[in-house]
Amino acid sequence: MFEIKDNRVILSIKVQPNSSKNKIAGLYGDALKVNIKAPAVEGAANKELIKFFSKTFKVPKSEIEIKNPTSKQKKVSLPLNDKIREFLKEFDE
Repeated sequence: MFEIKDNRVILSIKVQPNSSKNKIAGLYGDALKVNIKAPAVEGAANKELIKFFSKTFKVPKSEIEIKNPTSKQKKVSLPLNDKIREFLKEFDE
């Protein structure tokens, strides 16, 4: 679900666009399922995902990178901070 490399975390994400609200919905196989309000049109869902992660994990939007933006199964790279470390503890076996 995640990998830590060079002080960054790479999350495997399954995006569910057109949701009623932005939220982390739990696990979906070996990925984190994230509901996003925006539709999957012209990058709107990706922009909303970046905004959501920026707010949730207190990370500048410019520091968030989506590795495969056209897929519903995404790899999202974020700088590792205390808020993210705390969140990842829930999923650490």
